[in-house]
Amino acid sequence: MAGTARVGRNLRTAVVGHVEWTSIARVARVPERGEVVHADVIWEGPAGGGAVAAVQMAALAGETTFFTALGDDDAGRRTVEVLGRLGVRVVTATRPGPTRAAVSLVDDSGERTTTTLGPRLQPSLDDPLPWAALAAGDVVHFVAGEPDVLRRARGARVLTATLRELAAVAASGVHVDALAGSAADPAERYDPALLDAPPDLLVLTEGRQGGRFRLGGSTEGRYRAVPAPGPEADSYGMGDNFAAALAHALGRGDSPMAALSAAAGRAARCAATRGPYDLP
Repeated sequence: MAGTARVGRNLRTAVVGHVEWTSIARVARVPERGEVVHADVIWEGPAGGGAVAAVQMAALAGETTFFTALGDDDAGRRTVEVLGRLGVRVVTATRPGPTRAAVSLVDDSGERTTTTLGPRLQPSLDDPLPWAALAAGDVVHFVAGEPDVLRRARGARVLTATLRELAAVAASGVHVDALAGSAADPAERYDPALLDAPPDLLVLTEGRQGGRFRLGGSTEGRYRAVPAPGPEADSYGMGDNFAAALAHALGRGDSPMAALSAAAGRAARCAATRGPYDLP
């Protein structure tokens, strides 16, 4: 993690990722096959890993730039409006057709089960977006995009990525400063054989048990979870809030352990929030 750190709210930050216009509904339990249940919608707005991380990054840095792709529909327009009110500067490529949607069911334990509707839209280096600003930033968190975009993002002083995009990281050939993902999600399994060099920091989250980390591919340890500041509402967005806060903390020069603590605190705040963030 080279270069000179800036003060937290003076960081030039960006997130590269996707959006899902999401409805979150409360159920007593996830329905069984063939069952019909009633659910009450408790949150609706732009979510998905990219949007959630961008909102968290903006909250920490004062503002952030979000590189994404959206459909030419009402959900795409509403996404720009909602995120803009939260300090996110959305720079988007417009794709014909709808913005991807999602329905997430939250059960009485607070766990969420999500179904996405439609293809994931993500930015490409062929899109006429301000890529030079991406490369010149202090912190970039990569959630979704093509390998060429990740190569361009490597110009940033600190580059982090979600483990869900391990294949894109491997294809890009770039070294990332941190990779973070869920230890319980098979889609976020870490395979060191895919990378030319391990990340400086690898994090595998384990919810209320905290999580594991590895420094430089060798030194391993655990970090503690932070208690939620109030009654837990649901788990939606905790991982993306964690990852964005981790990226921001590393960008301002925190040690890995301090960055993990800061990220765990933000995840705990999300657990006590209905949905991934408070809507404006």
